[in-house]
Amino acid sequence: MQLNQNNMEDILFEYIEQFRLIISPETWGNVLMECSKNEMLVLLFLYRKGESNMSQVAEYLCTPLNTATGIITRMENKKMVSRIRNVDDKRVVTLILADAGKQQINEIIKNFAYYGQLLMKDLTQEELKILHNVLDKVINMLRNVNHKDTQEVTKKIRKITIE
Repeated sequence: MQLNQNNMEDILFEYIEQFRLIISPETWGNVLMECSKNEMLVLLFLYRKGESNMSQVAEYLCTPLNTATGIITRMENKKMVSRIRNVDDKRVVTLILADAGKQQINEIIKNFAYYGQLLMKDLTQEELKILHNVLDKVINMLRNVNHKDTQEVTKKIRKITIE
């Protein structure tokens, strides 16, 4: 099958339209859209890790520490995360999910589990295996493209030695 830009646009917009119709406005608005991408990633990170510090969050998000601090501040204002200062060393701050953050991540997991169960119920084992293989191929292809793009950007960066 030969694809050109018009075909790709048609396919992309058709899938976007289908997902728009499938996911209810309540689910889309209440669960997914209350968070930015980075806030969502922090929620998932803290949910899986339990607790973290700012450096670990910044490294996970691939952002500078001051950017991660801004993200955590917004999340703290939304009562999604809490900062706990070390009693012995006030410079040490531990991040944990606050009640609203736990509720948010539980809602996300509940919604994805619901759709996952529907998928598991309607697809055969062979279809699930094929889907898994296709998704793995897509992820690897995108990872390779991203890695190539990162290498090209790195080649363009000129380092200046400061003496």
